[in-house]
Amino acid sequence: MENGDGNEGASAFHVPEWMIQFADQKQEFNKRPTKIGRRSLSRSISQSSTDSYSSAASYTDSSDDETSPRDKQQKNSKGNSDFCVKNIKQAEFGRREIEIAEQEMPALMALRKRAQGEKPLAGAKIVGCTHITAQTAVLMETLGALGAQCRWAACNIYSTLNEVAAALAESGFPVFAWKGESEDDFWWCIDRCVNVEGWQPNMILDDGGDLTHWIYKKYPNMFKKIKGIVEESVTGVHRLYQLSKAGKLCVPAMNVNDSVTKQKFDNLYCCRESILDGLKRTTDMMFGGKQVVVCGYGEVGKGCCAALKAMGSIVYVTEIDPICALQACMDGFRLVKLSEVIRQVDIVITCTGNKNVVTREHLDRMKNSCIVCNMGHSNTEIDVASLRTPELTWERVRSQVDHVIWPDGKRIVLLAEGRLLNLSCSTVPTFVLSITATTQALALIELYNAPEGRYKQDVYLLPKKMDEYVASLHLPTFDAHLTELTDEQAKYLGLNKNGPFKPNYYRY
Repeated sequence: MENGDGNEGASAFHVPEWMIQFADQKQEFNKRPTKIGRRSLSRSISQSSTDSYSSAASYTDSSDDETSPRDKQQKNSKGNSDFCVKNIKQAEFGRREIEIAEQEMPALMALRKRAQGEKPLAGAKIVGCTHITAQTAVLMETLGALGAQCRWAACNIYSTLNEVAAALAESGFPVFAWKGESEDDFWWCIDRCVNVEGWQPNMILDDGGDLTHWIYKKYPNMFKKIKGIVEESVTGVHRLYQLSKAGKLCVPAMNVNDSVTKQKFDNLYCCRESILDGLKRTTDMMFGGKQVVVCGYGEVGKGCCAALKAMGSIVYVTEIDPICALQACMDGFRLVKLSEVIRQVDIVITCTGNKNVVTREHLDRMKNSCIVCNMGHSNTEIDVASLRTPELTWERVRSQVDHVIWPDGKRIVLLAEGRLLNLSCSTVPTFVLSITATTQALALIELYNAPEGRYKQDVYLLPKKMDEYVASLHLPTFDAHLTELTDEQAKYLGLNKNGPFKPNYYRY
């Protein structure tokens, strides 16, 4: 090799015959999967995934006991049976999970310390319907430390960590939730939280609006004693605004989803990290060079796109809003209609909060092994119901991973049956959830303690001063030091030195 560029050496390299043959065969290999050994492979993958002791999989997933929790008689160590969880014996594992989460939730722990002298939620009876994870447990125990009584159900049938639910039940919280509930179980659990003799809720903490919907449908008279609703999801907030517009909203409601500290942090930064986690744990895929279409370029879509782009994926975006669409274009993403790219993409991710974003027609046109998943709250974005037909075969290959097989052998990989990917299949960053949970706690305190007449029967945003307070509680974690305005600077800007620092219309 005379020159240093390696060209002569490269030209002298002999390509073995077996490599040429493999290159010729791989196109055919990729077209259709063979059925040889598929059952044994599926079984081994499924077994290994459910035996995992990672925080994404519940400790009780691999239990041989298939008895429904509704049919079990369980009591905690104090003899209390006002709960329904998978296995109360897993409480010790769950307590460890909660203790780990506490380390990454500094603001809630600070609220507990500050509330040792006063109990701003004394007398509050909060019924909650959220994801039941270690982070939610820290929120619930904080609400308890602030003086509230709580009853809780899950807002998602797959996101409950069974050991955490057990730990909460052991601590005396009436919790009704387990991973893998049926649709009937889901509503039964909500009803058990609400319909209890001698206990009347006066506050609602909801995620998705199902709890609020159930009370409106079954127990509308309860709203006479309910002081307010706190809602944290796009879907649930949309439902509240619909009720308000129709004149059917009976109590004040706080829209936490559109608080800056929720939308700009939970929706964006949380999804930016957890989208990769969820896809990796379920599919073991590599992202570099993959073609991905992200439906929706709100905060969730922005986070997903940023993460996938950073990993080397080719990312397309679909949008209905010209402003969000222009943002996607300026961020370097190709704006398309789903039908234009559906035949070529490797992954489809929905982030809209809408319904039927991915239809059966789209699913029919997808290429073999396309991965389909949802990062929006509701399970309505992907038309999963249209896939439950006799001509299609469903094959469970891992926990939360289904292959849906067409008659010609084509298959798509459906994650979490179209439900929320990150909370169903992996975990989400605790620190970001600390920001959201603190915002929820302050919203509950504000609505519960508000003098009569401050809030009408409408939907409100949390005051900006509270958003700033939530953010300030998290800054010490980074050893961050805020600059303070001088009197002269504050006067020049027309601001109070202590905030709020931005007008309500500021977009961040």
